[in-house]
Amino acid sequence: MLVRYFAAAAEAAGAEEERLELNSDAATVGTLRDLLVDRYGALMARVVANGSFLVDGVVRRDPETRIGAQVDVLPPFAGG
Repeated sequence: MLVRYFAAAAEAAGAEEERLELNSDAATVGTLRDLLVDRYGALMARVVANGSFLVDGVVRRDPETRIGAQVDVLPPFAGG
């Protein structure tokens, strides 16, 4: 799956995107979140704790949401 990172998420990952191998039958927002925290540590943990995931063009935070071929990791955004 293609994972794209934006702003603080890209800083935490050290890249703007990468390909990750997840079991497509069991891939959820929660499994991806846990994988990213295990891989990138405390900075990514802060990003995903307050940010969201863009799945099929829809912002998702529910850890049970199934994910497909591409997910965007979005940091929390400030309103204005």
